[in-house]
Amino acid sequence: MAALALAVDRFTNGLTRPYFGWLSDRIGRENTMCLAFALEGVAMTLWLITRGDPLLFVLLSGLVFLGWGEIFLLFPSTLPDTFGTRNATRNYGCLYIAQGVGAIFGGPLASLLHAATANWVTVFAVAIAADLLTALLAVAVLKPMRARYAGTRP
Repeated sequence: MAALALAVDRFTNGLTRPYFGWLSDRIGRENTMCLAFALEGVAMTLWLITRGDPLLFVLLSGLVFLGWGEIFLLFPSTLPDTFGTRNATRNYGCLYIAQGVGAIFGGPLASLLHAATANWVTVFAVAIAADLLTALLAVAVLKPMRARYAGTRP
C-alpha cells in the first residue's frame, strides 16, 4: 500500500498547481489558500482517525498532497500582489529562505516533539492545527491586507 500511496501522492501533487491556479482565478487567492489548507488539515485529521484502513490511507494521502502543493503556486504569486513589485527580489528571498528553514528544521523539530511525547499523533495534531490556523489567517488577515494594498474592500 505504501507504494500505491506514493504513486497517488505524486499524481495529486502534479494536479495541484493547475487545479489551484484555475480555482484561484475563479474564487481568489486567499479563498483558495483557505480551502487548500483546510482540505489538508481535514484530510490529515481523517488520516489519523482512520489510520488502520490501508485504502483510506492511500486516498487521504492523495488529498493531503493535493492541498500541500498549493503553497508553491499561490504564495509566490500572492507576494507581489500584497507587497508590490518594488522589493520583489528581497520579498522572494525571504519567502524562499522561510521555506528552506522549514524544510531544514521541520523534520528535526517533529522528531523532537515525537521524542518528548512518544506519540506521532501529537506531531500530526500540530501540523493539523497549523494548517487550520493558516486557512483562517488567509481569509482573516491576508485578504484584508491585500485589499488595503490594492485600495479595494476585501
